[in-house]
Amino acid sequence: MSRRSSSHFNLLARALHWSMAVLILAMLFIGVTMVTSLTLRPVLIDLHRPLGIAILLLALLRLGNRLRHPPPPLPGDLPAIQKFAAVASHWLLYALMLAMPLIGWAMVSAGGYPVVMLGGVHLPAIAPHSPELFALLRLAHGLLAYALFATVLMHLSAALYHAWVRRDGVFSSMARGPAREQP
Repeated sequence: MSRRSSSHFNLLARALHWSMAVLILAMLFIGVTMVTSLTLRPVLIDLHRPLGIAILLLALLRLGNRLRHPPPPLPGDLPAIQKFAAVASHWLLYALMLAMPLIGWAMVSAGGYPVVMLGGVHLPAIAPHSPELFALLRLAHGLLAYALFATVLMHLSAALYHAWVRRDGVFSSMARGPAREQP
């Protein structure tokens, strides 16, 4: 069994965090471009769907790791409102990382479109074909995308605040592992 520093996230948590950060930012830009470009839309949709499913699977793995390996404690001198905001925003991010792909999958299913992954693999429909349900899910997917974007901006702002202003180790707990002990 490997040793784990209580002041740092484990290696799997850090790897998932940074890889998912790249995927989520890519998805936000792909989504915006997808709805504004008619020429790129088909290619971006073909990219958007498998990336969404990848994010869903990685989010499930990440949630399992988070429940198994609790995060390091926040600094004791952090105001209670900031501790609450940190915990609440992290759970909001998890909820959005799970909800966005599921709502997108359900939306495509309700629209009667095939959910085609890379290699031509088709996922089953998870919602009945219904134009009304499609419209509702499309609206929800779009609104939650704005919520995800805002939450990511707040998360990034808080990370930079901890790194540059407080310099309290919160940022480094996710940015790198514990320092190796010198013999």
